[in-house]
Amino acid sequence: MTAQLLLSLSILVVVHEWGHYITARMFKIRVEKFYLFFDFLFPLANVMNFSLIKFKRGDTLFGVGWFPLGGYVKIAGMVDESMDKEQMKSAPEPWEFRSKPAWQRLIVMLGGIIVNVIVGVLIFVAITYWLGDSYIRKDYVNAHGGIQALALADSIGLKTGDKIVRINGHDYTDFADIAKPDVLLSDSATYTVDRNGQEVTIHLPANFIENFNRRNAASMFAIPRVLAQVNSIREGSLAGKLGLQKDDKFISVNGSDVTYFDEVAAAVKSTQSDSIRFSVLRGADTLQFAGPLGNDRTIGFYVSKMPVEGITVTRYSLGQSFAMGPARAFGVIYNQLKAFRKMFKGNLSFRKSLSGPVGMAQMYGGEWDWQRFWQMTGILSMVLAFMNLLPIPALDGGYVVFLLWEMITGKEPSEKFFENALKVGFALIILLMVFVFSNDIIKQFTGN
Repeated sequence: MTAQLLLSLSILVVVHEWGHYITARMFKIRVEKFYLFFDFLFPLANVMNFSLIKFKRGDTLFGVGWFPLGGYVKIAGMVDESMDKEQMKSAPEPWEFRSKPAWQRLIVMLGGIIVNVIVGVLIFVAITYWLGDSYIRKDYVNAHGGIQALALADSIGLKTGDKIVRINGHDYTDFADIAKPDVLLSDSATYTVDRNGQEVTIHLPANFIENFNRRNAASMFAIPRVLAQVNSIREGSLAGKLGLQKDDKFISVNGSDVTYFDEVAAAVKSTQSDSIRFSVLRGADTLQFAGPLGNDRTIGFYVSKMPVEGITVTRYSLGQSFAMGPARAFGVIYNQLKAFRKMFKGNLSFRKSLSGPVGMAQMYGGEWDWQRFWQMTGILSMVLAFMNLLPIPALDGGYVVFLLWEMITGKEPSEKFFENALKVGFALIILLMVFVFSNDIIKQFTGN
């Protein structure tokens, strides 16, 4: 998880800083340093100054720092993360940032954000083109027993066997839509379910999406029901000792008819004695079994995954991908805006909604999966673009605000005001970093 997160962030930091670098060079502004990670103890620019790798090409020193929290480019004639103010005491040189017109400086400051957006869009285009869409059809789930309602689903009133027919009053195709952010962030999210032939409306709490920031939360919500058909057997289990075989279908447990795995699990859980009896269908034969449950209170078999006929795979042309990719990429920013709006309205807890490095790493999963890696990298690229545009001094958005003020009024903020604003911005970022890290630690220990 850590390796995937570091690689993803390294890619995005490099392309972000390259955006600043290439736009600065485009306007003949000298770039003195280009660093992945910081070569100092951020934000203390003069503490522990050393690099892991560095080399000079032209006027620019390229390197990899030791402090893995971002990166930076040091643009001549500009006060930035390095807080180098000595250069600002001399007369402006024609190749310095401060000598250029405001519109050029604005483009340089927006360069990183623009490149992050372009990279995010291209990743979504590539994923759409090469992988297409693979999803479980809602109609298949509803025709084969509906959902198995786990803890989170049960908490809002969903029941095992419910068939979700509409989301927010609209029809849908992909079963995964029931837990997508744009659904959970809706102001009045609802599920319309078919429960034993009657339609029931389930209203989601305004802060329900907070539950999905917890580890393994998705696996605690709702999944398609699966048949109680043996796919594999756990070694040393009751199933193995009794001789259950692959493809055996459970038809009863303790005298009660069963069809789905959740029914078998419920019957086992409700068993009062230390033994259990059940019957299975093997080919055309019905076989009876009985035996002790043991300390683990399980039979010890695993069921098959969703059958192929329940999964739809759609491929897209390059033209379709270039149309769909940007919509999916900007959908990430749209969901960010909806989440911020809910936080400001008090519907969402800031602490529960914010994830730091630990939470982000867990989203990549414990195994290396290139599809998930690039999906997460595309999402993070758009999120970084959005976050960098926030009007906070020390972020690109803060510089943009000052430059827009200069362009509108014709007056540049004083150097003292700018330096103080930068210090305030750095302080806010440090406080946010401390909050995020401590919040991650609290979530790990409490699960909330």
